[in-house]
Amino acid sequence: GHGVVPGTVCSVEGVLDMGYVLAGDKVTSTVTQIQNPSSLTLPYSIQLDSLSPTRDRDRQKIPAFLTSSVHRTEIVGTQNYSGLSVFSVFPTEGQIEAGKSQEFVVTFSPDHESLYYSDRLRVVLFGKQTAHELRLKGAARDQPMFVEGGLPLDVPVESLAVTSPVASREALKGGKPQEPVRSVLLLLELAAGGDPAGPARAELRLGAVHSAQPAAKLVEFRLDNVPALERAGIALDAPAGALERGHELRVRVSWAPPAALQVSDPPLLTALLTLRGDTTECYRILFMTRVVSAC
Repeated sequence: GHGVVPGTVCSVEGVLDMGYVLAGDKVTSTVTQIQNPSSLTLPYSIQLDSLSPTRDRDRQKIPAFLTSSVHRTEIVGTQNYSGLSVFSVFPTEGQIEAGKSQEFVVTFSPDHESLYYSDRLRVVLFGKQTAHELRLKGAARDQPMFVEGGLPLDVPVESLAVTSPVASREALKGGKPQEPVRSVLLLLELAAGGDPAGPARAELRLGAVHSAQPAAKLVEFRLDNVPALERAGIALDAPAGALERGHELRVRVSWAPPAALQVSDPPLLTALLTLRGDTTECYRILFMTRVVSAC
């Protein structure tokens, strides 16, 4: 006889990012495809770590946020309050005939706001052999806009997150929020003696979330304190503008210290980024500039 090693090829490797969606909406991806190039018919099943029978036992360990970030291995993040899986896959089992392929539909349906939805999908052959692993992630917002970038200032654990009270969220409608909803830290590092590659760089990612619900067509954004940033040598390629629903913009930030600046004690500057659509949100942007040794 002849021994045959079954093998499959997955169209997506590593991470499947479902992006941002409004809480209560859902988004579907059909890009995941498993090919069977072998000469065998392969029975398969799809498993999610969030539905693992050992998950309750695993959660009795020391919480991940108490350990060093280097040693954190948590995969399953925020889940729905309803108890229903935030990620779902169809079909969940079947057979892939020799030389054929099978598409899988992944649906992301969050029921509340969180930036840390995540799970792991496993393709298991013959009920025991894990052929592929795929990290699933997504984010949900109550408001149809988002800002990303910089260094993390919070922890990816929902029970420790700071949430806005209902009264504050209601105040967003039609008015300016009393305080920023979140802070974003941009670190701009420059090598001592000048960098031949150019100024220090960072990036902000702004987006307007697509939704089937009636909403303003554009989300406008504007950053204040621009003159002070320019005096410190900080430049943005788009300090103001507008985004259509379903689109995002990457705002490039650069820092080239002016000649009169004391690079031994560079400033930490703050600016407010305001996004305005059906509601208004403010983000506090912290610009930390630093000159580091070239060694």
